[in-house]
Amino acid sequence: MADNSSNDLASVIKRRGFIWPSFEMYGGVAGMYDYGPLGCALKNNIIEMWRSIYKGREGFVEIDSETVNPREVFKASGHLDNFADLITYCSKCQAPFRADHLVKDFYDNPDVLTPKQLEEAFVKHNIKCPDCGGDLGPVEEFNLMFRTNIGPGNARVGYMRPETAQGIFVNYANLYRYNRDKLPMGVIQTGRSYRNEIAPRQGMIRMREFNQMEVELFVDPEDKDWVRFPEIENGTLDLIPNTTLELTTMTVKEAVEKKVIANRVLAYFVYTTKQLLLSLGIDEKRLRFREHEMDEMAHYAADCWDAEVLLSYGWTEIVGIADRGNWDLSRHAQFSGQDLTHFKKYDEPRETEVERINPNSKALGPMYKGKAKAISEAISALPPSAIVDGKLKVTVDGEEIELGSEFFEVVKRKEKVSGERVIPHVIEPSHGLDRIFYSILEHAYSYDPEKDYVVLKLAPAVAPIKVGVFPLMEKDGLDTMAKEIYEKVHTSRVEAYYDGSGTIGKRYARMDEVGTPWCITVDYDSLENGTVTIRDRDSTEQKRIPASEVPAIVDALLAGKPFAEL
Repeated sequence: MADNSSNDLASVIKRRGFIWPSFEMYGGVAGMYDYGPLGCALKNNIIEMWRSIYKGREGFVEIDSETVNPREVFKASGHLDNFADLITYCSKCQAPFRADHLVKDFYDNPDVLTPKQLEEAFVKHNIKCPDCGGDLGPVEEFNLMFRTNIGPGNARVGYMRPETAQGIFVNYANLYRYNRDKLPMGVIQTGRSYRNEIAPRQGMIRMREFNQMEVELFVDPEDKDWVRFPEIENGTLDLIPNTTLELTTMTVKEAVEKKVIANRVLAYFVYTTKQLLLSLGIDEKRLRFREHEMDEMAHYAADCWDAEVLLSYGWTEIVGIADRGNWDLSRHAQFSGQDLTHFKKYDEPRETEVERINPNSKALGPMYKGKAKAISEAISALPPSAIVDGKLKVTVDGEEIELGSEFFEVVKRKEKVSGERVIPHVIEPSHGLDRIFYSILEHAYSYDPEKDYVVLKLAPAVAPIKVGVFPLMEKDGLDTMAKEIYEKVHTSRVEAYYDGSGTIGKRYARMDEVGTPWCITVDYDSLENGTVTIRDRDSTEQKRIPASEVPAIVDALLAGKPFAEL
């Protein structure tokens, strides 16, 4: 970040229409931001580059699910019971604070501390209210989901989704049929998620309403390999494993062979994340992958690696690549009574002993009467693994029913089977779009204090404006020729910007400040010989090119042709 407060990144991105604080005319709301015109263009370019990998290269399918979900979804997913941060209130001014953030200067990983440990830390380190200096109160859990009602009157309880992932999991059966009952199956989704953060700070790094780009890859639990792995196995990664907590650099192949990363699928998508972030303009020297410590893992994660970038705020997570195991599908199968398995076909039929859950109809009938048949069917659909502590939970007509062992039994019998049903495991690269957006801007930001000059060195692929088109002066036909070039260059894929006001130097400065990679200038020589000047943002080098070839040359530059080779 620049020292000159009038030219720092925050000032630039607000003034030039990348990001504006939401509801600013009413005093604003912490943790909420609106994307301006240039911000929307940059954000959409990031999404399209993400899609080009996961939908294009990998061939995954895309869905768009609801942002409001009924309570049952988040009871099954574990978010009702586990999705909370620890909060404390000032006993004097009643201001709320996220408890672990208050002790971050004294602990390397404060978010793993228990409420009791945090309260002890307040005393030990004499931590007071940052606002008024008052004593801090007890530490308790605060669920981060926004609650709402679905429908009027005795409405069904719902929640704004805290992640887009659940929309994919609850559509698994539909997606599995669409994919013709085959694995692996990759599904992507981008959209808004909502978390009622206790005290959001750090700008776009912690928001209450935010954008995600999530990938859910369903794989056979016994086949965590990936066909494209050999293409990337010699790529290198900067890793911080949870076993050593020390930075080490190794190839992807070495990371798998040494069991630093659990399997080839997870390793493949850790490296894919690196490929994406570098193509978006993240500085490789300020990028690393850190494995979650065991007491840091989310309730659903078997393993998780965070892509962290170095920002003015410190090392910050922008992507999480998790092995979610079969947590999600197992839980939704248990709570919904639906079959969320994959049929794994054997090469030859086998005779095997299988376990089944049989409902006890004689006990169910008198107890549940009209619901007995539906409960019986729900029991039969569940695998024995759904039995927890001798009890079974089924959901019938939206009601969760817990059944004791008197209502069912597990039986073994020999069957000749052509395959088996397994619950797929899930590999999830989850991208924080807003954090990626901000990280790109901060890594691209360059300020020359001597010249008081800002350049956003954005990767051309994500730059909101690709080409500035200028007439040297807006007269003598220069403006006409410049507008004709603008019309030919400006498309849905290549956004151009016509500017005829001010000196050429000021126009270059305006384009540099918003990250425009190239500028075209029409001068009096252009009218004579049909050539124009093209200027490169980063080198400031200029070349004469035929005006008729401008669209083709811009396409070549966007495809990666070096400016020096024009």
